[in-house]
Amino acid sequence: MTVWANDVAVHARAPGKINLFMRVGALEADGYHDVATAYQAVSLYEDVLAWHDDEFSVAFNGSIDTSGLPTDASNLAIRAAKLLARHAGVPGGVRLEIEKHVPIAGGMGGGSADAAATLIACDALWGTALPKEELHMLAASLGADVPFALSGGTAIGTGRGDRLSPALATGSFHWVLAVAEFGLSTPGVYRELDRRRSAGVDPTWHPGAAAEPPAVDAEVLHALRAGDSRRLAAALHNDLQAAALSLAPGLAGILELGESNGALAGLVSGSGPTVAFLVDDADSAIELQVALSASRLTAVHVHGPVHGARVLHP
Repeated sequence: MTVWANDVAVHARAPGKINLFMRVGALEADGYHDVATAYQAVSLYEDVLAWHDDEFSVAFNGSIDTSGLPTDASNLAIRAAKLLARHAGVPGGVRLEIEKHVPIAGGMGGGSADAAATLIACDALWGTALPKEELHMLAASLGADVPFALSGGTAIGTGRGDRLSPALATGSFHWVLAVAEFGLSTPGVYRELDRRRSAGVDPTWHPGAAAEPPAVDAEVLHALRAGDSRRLAAALHNDLQAAALSLAPGLAGILELGESNGALAGLVSGSGPTVAFLVDDADSAIELQVALSASRLTAVHVHGPVHGARVLHP
């Protein structure tokens, strides 16, 4: 094994996200959909430690069950490290340890946050010092949500979700997350969306919709700019929610429970099954968290927007 002069780990952190709004376009010939989404990075983080090594490896710990996660070359963090090494001509490898807190297959971009934090950590570890634009290019090749995990804050995503434009958000928004004990496959949720549309049971879809590029409603941007939680609550929307509820009907009861216990509004984040409830303030968040916990749900209070992936210095 190579003996490195400085065997100190680089520590990077990246946030999970909530999709405040999501429109999904028609199924394209390549099997994908164009989307228009409003992302907000929230204070639930993935932490990545990176050490010099001859090989590429990853291990997990954290507050959630990571026993089912792959640790081979299919893992998104390993793919991110290898991609950066190839791109920058780095001859060595990296040993990664990831402390996970974002739900797995939960619609909050936990794997994408792992990849973004790995890119930042390895860039610092190896001294490759890639320009921001190059890191974002690499991120986009790894997955649609990875560029947002790099940038954080609040942003509008178009195309596959990876073409980002910043959105001004004033103040802080408080959310309570109801974290499911199971995951939902993102491709599976999209297939269910397409099935529902083909069967004519999706009320948001009409014959002319296929010709319209998806767009984020202006009211979402106005609410964010004003820092108005109640106005934002009225504008929350997710085209994937009905498909997620079709695959996991129990989520409907969770939405009803949260909204009957003080939430301004609730929605399934991304492809689910995490349900995000918007509340007025921190006190309201604590009250709702207690109510959900009393119903034996895992409830987490977070706020946003927060920074994207960054290296944490001792």
